[in-house]
Amino acid sequence: MKAQELIRSIEAEQMKSDLPILHVGDTVRVGVKIREGDKERTQPYEGVIIAKGSAGITQNITVRRVFQNVGVERVFLIHSPRIESIKVLRRGRVRRAKLYYLRDRVGKATRLKQRFDRPL
Repeated sequence: MKAQELIRSIEAEQMKSDLPILHVGDTVRVGVKIREGDKERTQPYEGVIIAKGSAGITQNITVRRVFQNVGVERVFLIHSPRIESIKVLRRGRVRRAKLYYLRDRVGKATRLKQRFDRPL
């Protein structure tokens, strides 16, 4: 029991407290820290959350975007030190927990209805 309490306390220190409430279907801009040689910069990655997974310190989101007509998905650990910021740009109205069906759609078919009952 003592080891589990120690692990939980270490994880609690590492968890971020300033994160917005994220839902599947939201359009987000994730600021990712990139190292290039000895320099470090923040690169924005903007897309739709198509899945959420896990809980606690290992909580992650899968963000999908279309870049040069190719669908690109990235999985982000939201409590990772490499994630500088997460900003919700738009709330989407969806009725599923996983939006994997968006992979098969192209163009305007990938649009989601906007949700206005939750603040950004």
